[in-house]
Amino acid sequence: MLDDNESAQIDQVIERLIAHFPAQSPAEIELLVRRIHERFIDARVRDFVPLLVEKAARQTLVAYPIEVTGEDPHSTEAMATI
Repeated sequence: MLDDNESAQIDQVIERLIAHFPAQSPAEIELLVRRIHERFIDARVRDFVPLLVEKAARQTLVAYPIEVTGEDPHSTEAMATI
């Protein structure tokens, strides 16, 4: 169950990653983080979910940088890179 504290922590993760990866599209970073967060929706222990989400997102952004193309970030091609 997602609570307000976890939601706020995920928002902070997004802000940190946007600051750390300024060449990346903020909208794409947010979409990536939210998709990774969805993978943990059924986790019983919630304490470390934001940390795990941030780690996975950082690894993905380093391994597969999102190109800022000016295209619709929700297009099929953009979604395939996430």
